[in-house]
Amino acid sequence: MIQAPRSHPPELEAEYRRQGWWSDRVFSDVLAQRAHEDGDRAAFKDDKRSLTYGQLWSEVKRFAEFLRRQGVGRGDVVTLQLPNRIEFPVVFFALELIGAVANKVSSDLRKLELDYILRFSKSAAYVCPHMFKGHDYVDMIQGIRGDLPDLRTVICIDTVDVPGVISFAQALEGTPEIADADRVRMGADEVMRMCFTSGTTGNPKGVLHSFNTTLCVAEFINMPLGMTRDDVVLLFMPVGLNTGYCTLLQIVLAGARGVLMERFSAASALALIERERVTYFPTPPAAMVSMINSEALQRHDLSSLRVMLTGGAPASVEAIKDFQAALPGVKLVEAYGMLETGIHTCTRMDDDPLKVMGTVGRVLPQMEVGIMDGEIVARGPSVHLGYLDNDAANRESFTPDGWFRTGDLGEMADDKGNLRISGRKKEIINRAGKKYFPREIEELLYQHPAFLQVAIVGMPDARLGERNCLCAIFKPGQSITVDEVVALLKGRVADYKLPEQLEVMTEFPMTPSGKIRRPELVKQLLASA
Repeated sequence: MIQAPRSHPPELEAEYRRQGWWSDRVFSDVLAQRAHEDGDRAAFKDDKRSLTYGQLWSEVKRFAEFLRRQGVGRGDVVTLQLPNRIEFPVVFFALELIGAVANKVSSDLRKLELDYILRFSKSAAYVCPHMFKGHDYVDMIQGIRGDLPDLRTVICIDTVDVPGVISFAQALEGTPEIADADRVRMGADEVMRMCFTSGTTGNPKGVLHSFNTTLCVAEFINMPLGMTRDDVVLLFMPVGLNTGYCTLLQIVLAGARGVLMERFSAASALALIERERVTYFPTPPAAMVSMINSEALQRHDLSSLRVMLTGGAPASVEAIKDFQAALPGVKLVEAYGMLETGIHTCTRMDDDPLKVMGTVGRVLPQMEVGIMDGEIVARGPSVHLGYLDNDAANRESFTPDGWFRTGDLGEMADDKGNLRISGRKKEIINRAGKKYFPREIEELLYQHPAFLQVAIVGMPDARLGERNCLCAIFKPGQSITVDEVVALLKGRVADYKLPEQLEVMTEFPMTPSGKIRRPELVKQLLASA
């Protein structure tokens, strides 16, 4: 079993239980209640099929039994690399019933990234689609599984005929629901999920969460939004990433209906809002901007939509003004949080948008947020348990009294307690809400003979928040185009990490200790633009 560091001091844990945010409740309690009370109500719909809450709970129990028969059990890690399909909640919720730990992986990651995560997490099973966005996941895992001694089982949610790969439909066919006597009863404080994120060293870090640190996140978001069983949620944010996953939990906790969208386009999203009578739509600012600027906006009836939640990257003041003009009857809520801590702050439904514009709202009543030496720190029941097998990161990230250092810089914008994010202490690039550390790409580029020195920086972008800019100093007589760089990296790393522009330079601004001054580099590029 995975043992998590104790990031929450005992007195805080006792306080979270006293307040009711931590309890003995686990996911299966919620699902069983939904199946009993709302068994015939629609739970999820994707491009291929739909399930009621009763059918969802049945498939969860059948898939748990299949995994048990495959030898997957308590403490085993199962990695899910899936698009927004119904199979994600089925697989994810099934793991609790056998005591396994879910490891969520972005569908954007490719073989180098996946190999590291599967190896470090010691994953016993891997669940993937066959093809998504033109990428063959079965071929990818088959190419690396021989070097992964812990990986025993590979399951594809599509029907495939590949030796050593089990199709999801084949797994469920004829498999009964797991017997009560064979079920594992996990504790609410046990590690039940992890997800890898980039850290200050450039290597991915495994973020550990329990049921208690997870369930409260969805509750904290549902409360200010007024989520109920009557809501219909359009979910295109990837379920393998934090916002998409938390939205999925919001749906189940509220007993609402979720419409899963595999690939976003403004026109398709607008059409789905009208057809499915969507009431709630979480989205990063880039997608919101695409929708309100779409020529299809005026063709669709969006009267069902009551609230949009944006986060993952700061929304520009101009984008918020455009939203208000385009959809005056829809509330816009801005939230601030991260994988490690859930949600810290958000604007409120009754806020005057003009007064909170440019901020990420006030601290949630269940959380604490402070500023230490200009850095935002957070403490509360949704803060993670620590990083997997990374004592150094845990020491650096947590104070002895349980404050988590976010790496973001900020300040209180007004006497109402609204928080403004002013920058990032870390050098992680945030492209449309998808974050990565540039060093991993730079290390790959240094393998090419053309480069003497490289630096990937995030350049400000009105739609994406940041776009990837490769700054390069070439070796004498050498050169390479940005298209050639993309071809070099394509298929090895996620597409959102690929350079989008190339700036050839003769020198970089450096610190006295010989480190690249990345903020100064961005300033130079902006000044010369």
